[in-house]
Amino acid sequence: MHSVGICGSDVHYWQHGQIGDFVLKKPMVLGHEAAGRVVKVGSAVSHLKPGDRVAIEPGVPRDMDEFFKRGQYNLSPTIFFCATPPDHGNLCRYYTHNANFCYKLPDNVTFEEGALIEPLSVGIHACRRAGVTLGSTVLICGAGPIGLVSLIVAKAMGASKVIITDLFAERLGVAKELGADFQLTVKKDDGAQQLAKKVEEILGAQPQITIECTGVESCIQTALYATCSGGVVMLVGLGAAMTTVPLVNAAVREVDIRGVFRYCNTWPMAIAMLSSGKVNVKPLVTHRFPLEQAVQAFETTHQGLGIKVMLKCDKNDQNP
Repeated sequence: MHSVGICGSDVHYWQHGQIGDFVLKKPMVLGHEAAGRVVKVGSAVSHLKPGDRVAIEPGVPRDMDEFFKRGQYNLSPTIFFCATPPDHGNLCRYYTHNANFCYKLPDNVTFEEGALIEPLSVGIHACRRAGVTLGSTVLICGAGPIGLVSLIVAKAMGASKVIITDLFAERLGVAKELGADFQLTVKKDDGAQQLAKKVEEILGAQPQITIECTGVESCIQTALYATCSGGVVMLVGLGAAMTTVPLVNAAVREVDIRGVFRYCNTWPMAIAMLSSGKVNVKPLVTHRFPLEQAVQAFETTHQGLGIKVMLKCDKNDQNP
């Protein structure tokens, strides 16, 4: 292993020992945003050889079930997924993974960019499911790592105007650098309908697509009020199991509400986007720690400092 990013879910398991129905019953290795160098391959592996640099897709289907056959293997109930109980993650020095889910990195894509394909994939899957295309107008709620990758992908897919909201001006500053057309600083006590109005005023019209990346009830309400009639709201952020939302408002305006569970079939597209220079994820990495300082790295993410914290697992190569 070379570079492994820390995700909010890693921190959540570390702090609480569970996420929804996934409950830790015994110790588990964390980490699922990863890239490394091949040391050894199985006898049937022909597309990879020792020395190859690879990005790792953490979700590997175990069964050729209906979801697998439909190309929605991410929804398979028996899928293996790094750092989701009881499956171990890859925040370690050496790790074994299904070769079909290890993707060779071109020479011009770094290990860190390879690790960032995992969060980038969430953005790709969300934008694909939302139908982002040339000329789309998009609202993104939340400028954390997932909001920012959704922004990067939306712009790469042709969105003409993207407005992004967050509580923290520093994060919106990064969003501006990454191509956001408008940034809106929100406060915790802002009303959902008032914010929706503000978004419309800034954009000049209601957005066609809203990508909600916070999971916060008030933000989901804003997303539904803000989206134009006949538009789409993508729920990417995960919050409380039960949430109060203006469902009738959305229903009578034919606003589609769609969910996202991880991603599928995104690594080849992500690698092509990175290699061609169509997207730049390098500014997302704000902190780096050697593997020995993992606790400090996790504390940094837990405190909400920076954007993406990267752990360096190769003692002999601490470069990006």
